[in-house]
Amino acid sequence: MKPIAKKILRINLSNRKIAEEPIPEPILRDFIGGRGMGVNFLYRELAPNTDPLGEHNKLMLINGPLTGTSAQAVSRWMVCTKSPQTGTYNKSCAGADFGAWMRFAGYNLIIIEGRAEKPVYIQLTKDKCQINPADELWGKDTVETQEWLHQRHGTNTRVACIGPAGEKLVKYAAIVTKRRTASRGGVGAVMGSKNLKAIAINAQREVELHDPDTFKQLVKDQIAQMQANKGYHHHSEVGTSDTHDITNPLGIYPVRNFRYGQQTDYQKLSAEEYRKFRTGSFGCYSCSSVCGQHTRVTSGPYAGAESDGPEYETIWAFSGPTDSNNIEATIAADQLCDDFGLDTISTGNNIGFAYELYEKGIITKDDTDGLELTYGNHSAMIALIKKIAKREGFGNILAEGVMRAAAAIGKGAEAYAIHIKGLEPAAYEPRGSKCLGFNYATSNIGASHGYGYALQEVFGLPFPRAVDRFGEEENADIVVFNQNNGATTEVGVACVFARGWWAPGLFEKMLVAATGIEEIADPNYFRRVGDRIVNLERAFNVRDGFRRKDDTFPKRMLTEPLHTGSAPGEGQMIRNLDKFLDRYYEIRGWTPEGVPTPKKLNELGMSYVIKDMP
Repeated sequence: MKPIAKKILRINLSNRKIAEEPIPEPILRDFIGGRGMGVNFLYRELAPNTDPLGEHNKLMLINGPLTGTSAQAVSRWMVCTKSPQTGTYNKSCAGADFGAWMRFAGYNLIIIEGRAEKPVYIQLTKDKCQINPADELWGKDTVETQEWLHQRHGTNTRVACIGPAGEKLVKYAAIVTKRRTASRGGVGAVMGSKNLKAIAINAQREVELHDPDTFKQLVKDQIAQMQANKGYHHHSEVGTSDTHDITNPLGIYPVRNFRYGQQTDYQKLSAEEYRKFRTGSFGCYSCSSVCGQHTRVTSGPYAGAESDGPEYETIWAFSGPTDSNNIEATIAADQLCDDFGLDTISTGNNIGFAYELYEKGIITKDDTDGLELTYGNHSAMIALIKKIAKREGFGNILAEGVMRAAAAIGKGAEAYAIHIKGLEPAAYEPRGSKCLGFNYATSNIGASHGYGYALQEVFGLPFPRAVDRFGEEENADIVVFNQNNGATTEVGVACVFARGWWAPGLFEKMLVAATGIEEIADPNYFRRVGDRIVNLERAFNVRDGFRRKDDTFPKRMLTEPLHTGSAPGEGQMIRNLDKFLDRYYEIRGWTPEGVPTPKKLNELGMSYVIKDMP
């Protein structure tokens, strides 16, 4: 059967040319949608060594074949670009309902090229696309920007925008929709480099499906399975706010710039404590989980602060790195990052890096604009967030990310810069959760938990098999499995939590009914799609000079033992990186330098990539 036709909207901000294009059928079959579609077009259209903040970089906004349908938890959307933070391929995923509105407008992929001479925003409906002046919007935060566009274009408008951090090219600036974000890798900085403030879409709900009757029945099955799933109900109640209560007892909650794996008195940040601040719930488009927890501070120095969360990563980012267990401060920090348009993970890491430099005497109050960066001092943390977003004083150095900030500071600061390929790690200690750690090392976007999450280690799921979380090269197959599985999840674009709420194979059946690509129902075919995506992402990086030397850890992980308090894992380090990489590359079908081989590329139907591989 012929797949449902899909469309690209191509917008060149330099010459203001706007065009529609079909997505060729072979690309639909090979990459399906979402993340696969993003890396395919980025690889084909971006020249090697493109400047991430130059006008020749491209910003790609992508939804998936299930986006905007009645199916549950599959309407997330993605941004693909070359990262200004790492210089690698980058993908960043977001929620809310912007992806659905993009689908309603008739597009599966929006490619933004060039650079506008002055600030602009894009206004998109089913019938037209306009590039409008954004002089009144430039300088506004993300809340003000969305409110202004709602007033101008109606409440049915959905907006993806940047805040002051994106305008000022903070290397880890985010793109914000409502209060959900595409955060990692500096996608907001790329948008800011193009003088693009926002994309505003106004469209009526309409989605074309290949087999709507079958799809309707599959959604009924999906909802029934979710309602019968305990994990679904638990996630609806607390979101990810209780992950903190899991990682601390495991000894993998990074504290004081990844020196410790458990925080003293971590119970003060438990899900039950956050519940006391809850005022409501919210969710993404067509997802009955409604897992977001709106919180508000009513007293104390942060009275009035409110956020749609914070979720686990943000709870950690503003507690672990600075060793503070002040809940009100985490809520205030989350609000500031959403308002300014900052990635909370990288922001927290950069602040924790600065706190350790202050402790070591490498920087002093003379360097920090008078701020005392002592552990537990959450008010200084809040002040630094504002300075980073505005690139003021010491914040201007931290706005570059720990890799570049360490080089600018000197005096041995590089030893304390915790990053992989320039991207600061998420809230899991690599020495105590080694599948996640080796995923960080080999991930094509840097230290992202979302690239190949290790459910086997964090939640003890024995699929495809049980693992020893302190094992190294013997778990290379699990890292490959998790990375490929993450890629197939993001062709949907499905929520990573939700795929565990319904029976195996249901996701694939929904994709078949939506697209007409019957091969997706074959597990081997679908796994090959995930493998194809990861290999093309790797090829993108190899083409720009990345090799085995870049698949590594910060010096701390390789030379310093982890300290975990009362939790397991005391003394753990990464001991067999080379043996792991040898085995990982062998399973992948790559050379000992980590380059996809002609044999592997031919097996995946990607012979067009061979000429670019050294």
